[in-house]
Amino acid sequence: MVNRFANPDPELTRKIVHIGTGNVILFAWWLDMPAYLGIAASILASAVTLLSFLLPILPGINTVGRRSLGTFFYAISIGVLVAWFWYLQQPQYAALGILIMAWGDGFAALIGQRIGKHKYQVFGGDKSWEGSFTMLLVSYIVCSLIFLSIEGNIWQTWAVSAIVAVVATALEAFSFLGIDNITVPIGSAALAFVLMEIIGN
Repeated sequence: MVNRFANPDPELTRKIVHIGTGNVILFAWWLDMPAYLGIAASILASAVTLLSFLLPILPGINTVGRRSLGTFFYAISIGVLVAWFWYLQQPQYAALGILIMAWGDGFAALIGQRIGKHKYQVFGGDKSWEGSFTMLLVSYIVCSLIFLSIEGNIWQTWAVSAIVAVVATALEAFSFLGIDNITVPIGSAALAFVLMEIIGN
């Protein structure tokens, strides 16, 4: 028991931080915080995570068993989404993209590594169907809850959520060097925004 707490699972630690960091966007949205705070935090976090990639100053956060810029891309994506959707006064899309990355990717990795038995590879990266299904399910739940709170119980809420969840899952499968940490949140948010603009009105 003591050893378990003294030597926590690095991947579990990394994913707890991954998920927890993403939830900050909810407070920024609900409290209507100014965009410059989110952008400044993103720049600072990007600098720290890039430095950590080059120097082992945050091994518990960056260690994933491979060289990855995932945490750097994650920080960049938060700044991009805040700048984009705060400017448009549509912060729910920034929250959608970031929470899909935080919760979807976070739980997909944990489930895939612990119970993922059916493996497949994408550009040399190991994935599991169990992890991908988790990503699909969590992404759909995140989208649905956000759209329900904004748009209400309309058919577009469920249709757009399903499309975004499928695309987010496909983007998450391509994780070379952690690139999914930027393609998933930005791609999900952009797709949701465009679809709602096209069919939501």
